[in-house]
Amino acid sequence: MATCKQPDLPVAGCCYNTRSGGGGARSSVVQSLLSTAMGSAAAVLLLCASVALAAAAATGQHSQCLQNPPDLSLRGGEAGKVVSDLPGGFRAYVTGADGSSRAVLLASDVFGFEAPTLRKIADKVGEAGYFVVVPDFFHGDFYDTTKNISEWIKSHSPVQAAKDSKPLIAALKREGKSIGIGGYCWGGKFGVEMAKTNDVKVVSMSHPATVTVDDIKEVKCPIEILGAQNDTSTPPKLVYQFVNALRQRKRIQYFAKIFPGVAHGFACRYNTTDPFAVKTAEQALAYMLDWFNKYLK
Repeated sequence: MATCKQPDLPVAGCCYNTRSGGGGARSSVVQSLLSTAMGSAAAVLLLCASVALAAAAATGQHSQCLQNPPDLSLRGGEAGKVVSDLPGGFRAYVTGADGSSRAVLLASDVFGFEAPTLRKIADKVGEAGYFVVVPDFFHGDFYDTTKNISEWIKSHSPVQAAKDSKPLIAALKREGKSIGIGGYCWGGKFGVEMAKTNDVKVVSMSHPATVTVDDIKEVKCPIEILGAQNDTSTPPKLVYQFVNALRQRKRIQYFAKIFPGVAHGFACRYNTTDPFAVKTAEQALAYMLDWFNKYLK
């Protein structure tokens, strides 16, 4: 288990991975992190992360998922377009290299595929050479503050969405495309459900919600978990439990990182006027792109 020598922040900025040698752009980042430490360091990690779990119980499972909703007035300058009547009955924001043999499906948080920041992320992934699809899994019924989140989730299950996306995935595969999944919050659960199938090559999850250790035990492809130090939905202790489960999966490649000083939503729903928040989100995007570059062939 990797740990970092930062006072009061034993989890912050830490990475867990199974890779050796090579690495390209990732290697320079990984080499800046400390190597494996066991024993008392593990105890410190679990003790400190327990505090995060206690906070989660106090604030509620979904509270951070609902903070800082997207400002749709910031839309504009998008490189892609919205396409309707896709296989499975979806519409989607589509961008990037249509002729690419590598497709990335980005799964949104509860606020849906219209979020301006999410579309900018999609455009950047497209600029990296991928064909990018951001489906409207909610069919226009995005979450907003007038709705009860528990009731809304019941009718917008990411597990069901993974099943409903099969025609879309099949259509992309018929075009000769290999498929990777990038998921945020709600979309992280969608991503892990897809990782349980043989339909996708790689998954990256940023601040996932409602993902369990049992989910992780079933993944079949390389998986990346980008968490936040102050996330009450998926706190650092839970990310460590994911890593521990993945360690038992000798043939599954994985990478996990806890970003310091940020909370749930940091990768796609951040304060665009805060330089630290912007830099951290850019780092998360770089990690995701590097993961795709390594495993999406």
